[in-house]
Amino acid sequence: MTASPSSAAQAARERLAVRLRDLRREAGLTGEELARQCGWSPSKRSRIENARTPPSDADVQTWCAACGAEELAADLVAANRQADQMYVHWKKLHRHGMRRAQDEVLPLYAGTRHFRIYCSNVVPGVLQTEAYATALLSTIARFQGTPDDAPDAALSRTERSQTLHEGGHTFAFLLEETVLRYRIGDAETMSGQLGNLLAVMALPNVSLGIIPFTAPRQIWPLEAFYLFDDRQVSAELLTAAVNVTAPSETEVYAKAFAGLAEIAVYGSRARNLITDAIAAHG
Repeated sequence: MTASPSSAAQAARERLAVRLRDLRREAGLTGEELARQCGWSPSKRSRIENARTPPSDADVQTWCAACGAEELAADLVAANRQADQMYVHWKKLHRHGMRRAQDEVLPLYAGTRHFRIYCSNVVPGVLQTEAYATALLSTIARFQGTPDDAPDAALSRTERSQTLHEGGHTFAFLLEETVLRYRIGDAETMSGQLGNLLAVMALPNVSLGIIPFTAPRQIWPLEAFYLFDDRQVSAELLTAAVNVTAPSETEVYAKAFAGLAEIAVYGSRARNLITDAIAAHG
């Protein structure tokens, strides 16, 4: 495995910090002189230059202006935003409620041709029923201490499911059997959700594999991740959403997905696991 996505985000911030330091040196400024021109404390300049504190867009623009490199500000601001978006804390993402976060990903779904989605903990959002999504998102809001707009957010999340029925999109889903057994909401919610999985399996553009408890593990259970074509991976950690676009890292996730797909079951064997889980939920 290569470095984790969170460390890749830090590496991106470090590259930006090096570029800012080089600009300062090229301008013939000491650290103290740059801090004075920017109106900052010397410690702030040091934290930015050593990648200990991520700069704001305004900080990057001020730094470039102090170095006489205003023409580079736009590119460096873009690099700063990309590094910031690689690792986004859920509390920050959900600080105004979850509906906005759900809406923001709709263009990404609309623009993706081939989805590869692996989940080891919950049903992926694009397959969630409104009741399941409401129960899950409400639990997340309570845990995070963020505004609970679960019904509105769930409605937006289920709008993603329209992508399943539009032309030009194909989906490959891999779910650990645990996803079928973990109870999100009440028994009726789970039965409805698992019934929806059975319905989705019939779609011609969908492949749904279940990795049984008894599967011989070639790859250990991983965090949930979403591959959008070959251009982006989104992984869901407890504290943050991680977005990866570096080709070397997206290739690692594609390799993991292929390995997990080899130990999954499909068709009638997958349906049997789902119907067994429905019966177990009562």
